[in-house]
Amino acid sequence: MRFLKVFLVPLFLGLAACGAGFDQDTRPFASQDEVAALEAGILALGPDVDPEEARRAAQIAYDYTRQLAIEYEITDAPLIHNTKVNMGWKPRGLCWHWAEDMEKRLNAEGFETLDMHRAIANADNEWRIDHSTAIISARGAAYDAGVVLDPWRQGGVLFWSPLKDDTRYAWVERSVVLKERYSELYAIYGDDIL
Repeated sequence: MRFLKVFLVPLFLGLAACGAGFDQDTRPFASQDEVAALEAGILALGPDVDPEEARRAAQIAYDYTRQLAIEYEITDAPLIHNTKVNMGWKPRGLCWHWAEDMEKRLNAEGFETLDMHRAIANADNEWRIDHSTAIISARGAAYDAGVVLDPWRQGGVLFWSPLKDDTRYAWVERSVVLKERYSELYAIYGDDIL
């Protein structure tokens, strides 16, 4: 226990100093230019994407990111916030929380020309933490033809990019990662995994 206090507390405090968190009362709204840029990115997913759905999806992605940042009590850099969530000091805000909530919110719109997907990066790298995200694509398109919607990466500020241009992460469809993990566990535990 002494090791934890001597090593982790200074590390935690040092990392906290690196984050430029927001005061919840002054968390900025997205500008119309930011929303319009994401709308254009969604429209570029294909000729069958409805312009009204693209506009709505872009506005919701930004507004819901802000709402979740307030609900999750985001005031620190992402890794610091993760630590606080894992220690029970904050309610939510791990990357998979953002991805799950964003996917649910956008799916609730019942879009007819857009689909939602989930992806995970770093699942095969034992030295890096898994990272989850939501992805929006044209209806019927593969996840990797979509746009990454990642509010976690910048601590409650929406990052978005066509997946193919997001070189920071090598995204893999969530279902593929989960199937691989299940297979690995099954190889170890057999039928006892159920």
